[in-house]
Amino acid sequence: MSRESSDRRPLAVFDIDNTLSDTDHRQHFLERRPRDWDGFFAAAPADPPLARGVALAVESAADCEVVYLTGRPERCRADTVEWLARHGLPEGRLWMRGDQDRRPARATKLEVLGRIARAREVRMLVDDELVCQAAREAGFRVVLADWAADAPELTTAQETEGRT
Repeated sequence: MSRESSDRRPLAVFDIDNTLSDTDHRQHFLERRPRDWDGFFAAAPADPPLARGVALAVESAADCEVVYLTGRPERCRADTVEWLARHGLPEGRLWMRGDQDRRPARATKLEVLGRIARAREVRMLVDDELVCQAAREAGFRVVLADWAADAPELTTAQETEGRT
């Protein structure tokens, strides 16, 4: 398929943490006070893949261009790109949070989704409950990534500290 024709395919937008990657082994970094964000992100390359999320991304690539929208900070780009490739995920653009952006994940992601949707059809967003709720309310079709273990410290951090 030519680049030109692939640019007209709809987008399937995937979160990474607890959608494609299992962050359970690094949650302990967030249970400390103060939270150890450097340790949390340094451990990300060791995340095991979440089979249901990876399968959905691979399956979506048949009809959509797969792209990634994460709350991870930009400084984690190289590790994140390497992780996606190592686990056989489709190539795709990666949108990341600015290193100093501390807004809730649902706010930063909805802003990016709005920009993306002005130029391309967003067929679906696959993410956690709070982001999906905000995206659904904004008119996006969502798929709730409910296959990861609950991560209450991560959820709290996403909403109050804007770190991932």
